[in-house]
Amino acid sequence: MTVAGDGASRRVTIVTGASRGLGRAAAYELARDGYAVALAARSLDACEEAAGEIREQGGEALAVQLDVADRESVRNAVEGVLARWGKIDVLVNNAGVVEPIGMLGELDEEAWAQNIGINLLGPFNALQAVLPTMKRNGGGTIINVSSGAAHRAIEGWSAYCSAKAGLAMLTASIATELAGEGIFVYALSPGTVDTEMQAVIRASGINPVSQIPREALTPVQIPARAIARLANIRSPELNGEEFRPDDPRLGE
Repeated sequence: MTVAGDGASRRVTIVTGASRGLGRAAAYELARDGYAVALAARSLDACEEAAGEIREQGGEALAVQLDVADRESVRNAVEGVLARWGKIDVLVNNAGVVEPIGMLGELDEEAWAQNIGINLLGPFNALQAVLPTMKRNGGGTIINVSSGAAHRAIEGWSAYCSAKAGLAMLTASIATELAGEGIFVYALSPGTVDTEMQAVIRASGINPVSQIPREALTPVQIPARAIARLANIRSPELNGEEFRPDDPRLGE
């Protein structure tokens, strides 16, 4: 693990949904690049475990409990990170759920709304919480984890597709609003990645995505590395753009 400076000089990142899957893998990659990493999720124990592993390898990490759909929870988590390191340079909006999966007429209204609350309102809450400190410090980077579902309809995923389409427009909108303020906003569409979300999708048996065998899925380390690369890109020309892990603009 690369250690770049002490706790005061390191760049600081907060990763939502960091208790498992892509968020956890991204936290490891960012720590390897020398970032001080705040791992944030509803499962504090899992974040503590991951943060401990990062510290054992010479990195600096903090676990914070966070429910992205709860504004007070988000504010408290951000305040905890600021109390520890005094700044947040990078926000990775990764927390997300695919459920409920099913035909629209059969879905529970509360479950559908909860999906929107996590996948779309969650990033909005996190953005509003971190933007003041980024502006005070003269800049920052925001990475929103997108999906191919943002751009094409997928049977049984009405909530997920709607939320990710909204997140794509939120990414473009805030990139436009923040142009010239030193804050760069990107989206990453990770593809079909071998995470617990894909296990839920396979179990549903709905739509072709559920039929993809696990051995054909992308290892989680590949999009995680792409997130770490995006964290280091500060390009006005690429502001608001969406990337895939194999995008040549990410470099090696």
